[in-house]
Amino acid sequence: MNYQQTLDYLYSKLPMFTRVGASAFKKDLTNTIIFCEALGNPQHQFKSIHVGGTNGKGSTSHMLASVLQAQGYKTGLYTSPHLKDFRERIRINGKMISKTEVISFVKNQQKLIEEVEPSFFEVTVALAFDCFAKHQVDIAVIEVGLGGRLDSTNIIKPLISVITNISLDHTNMLGNTLGEIAGEKAGIIKKNTPVVIGETHPESAPVFEKKAKEENAPIIFADAVLRAQDFKIRNNKLSLSVYQDNQIRYKNLQSDLTGVYQHKNILTVLETLTVLNEKTEIKTNETSIFKGISQVKKQTGLQGRWQTLSKNPLVICDTGHNEAGISEVIKNISQTPYQNLHIVFGMVKDKDISKVLSLMPKHATYYFCKPDLERGLTASELAAQAAEFNLKGNTYSSVAEAKATAIQSAGVKDLVYIGGSTFVVAEAL
Repeated sequence: MNYQQTLDYLYSKLPMFTRVGASAFKKDLTNTIIFCEALGNPQHQFKSIHVGGTNGKGSTSHMLASVLQAQGYKTGLYTSPHLKDFRERIRINGKMISKTEVISFVKNQQKLIEEVEPSFFEVTVALAFDCFAKHQVDIAVIEVGLGGRLDSTNIIKPLISVITNISLDHTNMLGNTLGEIAGEKAGIIKKNTPVVIGETHPESAPVFEKKAKEENAPIIFADAVLRAQDFKIRNNKLSLSVYQDNQIRYKNLQSDLTGVYQHKNILTVLETLTVLNEKTEIKTNETSIFKGISQVKKQTGLQGRWQTLSKNPLVICDTGHNEAGISEVIKNISQTPYQNLHIVFGMVKDKDISKVLSLMPKHATYYFCKPDLERGLTASELAAQAAEFNLKGNTYSSVAEAKATAIQSAGVKDLVYIGGSTFVVAEAL
């Protein structure tokens, strides 16, 4: 098989969460354990950092990888889902896994795939671990796919676990309260392994503290130690200063991820690096921290985080797709100067659509569309539900048509925002 045929084989053969939703989620680690044992347990052959949470885990993972790269470590990065190319999921020093390696892995493991019948995600995780072991990375940043306790990535023994935050998402699989969801996310806390929590929340903090105590894992809440202020956005960079005990720790830290919500992820990253410096052999200095955080997109290829696609009109996309993520997007929209607001919007069926729609601006023109996958909510259904919240607009047969119409309709001083689902952003890119 060539590269495209290999991908087609994986997509057609294996249950894929992004395509079909909950039915593809395997509720135990058996397949991943069997698969990785057959590969010689590559996940134990490199040092790792495990990053979970509801929102921000992708940005946090990319920032950590960028700083570690800047320090000179050979750094693996595993994230999901991808936006444009499957190979985005597996990178070493920002460079995607080669097509040849993907083809070779699937060819060599085809018999095992047919026997074990893993999910698409389980095969991808095994491929990532195998790749990082073969390339002898110094450290790999591993992003949790969904939840934590039963996620395929949860067979690693990391140097440190990181949980960015907790909000309501994937409630059909993880639970209907923040406490229940926190219980699933807390599943990545390991025995005697430090854990950094990005954001303190009264419902989730006791869950994390209890699990950390059970595992004898040192726990620290980043937002209880550090605070960010002096925000500015200029020259496509977010600038801020970070304080600890009213003393300045990092002055005028620059980030190429310009969403103001990124300050929460930056604090999580900084505290994680402090704990790594104090408790492990992985060390980073201030020069690498400043460089790594200022060049995340360049060093790791991250896309879709409050990303400017074009100007006049200003076209911006963001992968925020649940209540907490959309809340942050709306704060960014409110801080962006524009004359009229145009929103290209699509969602998937298994999200809490009404919560998201209740937050959306009513003064915008909407271009409703369906991302091209089975889980996608039809544009007409979305428009009907949106009308209940006084959100007005037309429906379009594809993301591309909605995007093109919005840009065509917008004046030079207008803002076109594209989002609602990671998959809408993927198609817009």
